[in-house]
Amino acid sequence: MTLSVRKFYKGTLDISRWCSDVYTRYEKARIVGARALQIAMGAPILIKSKETDSIRIALEELECGVIPITVVRK
Repeated sequence: MTLSVRKFYKGTLDISRWCSDVYTRYEKARIVGARALQIAMGAPILIKSKETDSIRIALEELECGVIPITVVRK
């Protein structure tokens, strides 16, 4: 978020409400499931892995932090 947007809201915008570095277990399950489906449907794998199971590959990608999925909280 840029400085001008912060000035516009004059400190009333709580950024931690929409984003966080820590995911809940439900968010993790949703992210891994969505990414595993993408991999199963032929999406490129973003890490080098010896695994062949799409769920295990998605878990490894989540641990490495390379999954291109964003969580928006409301």
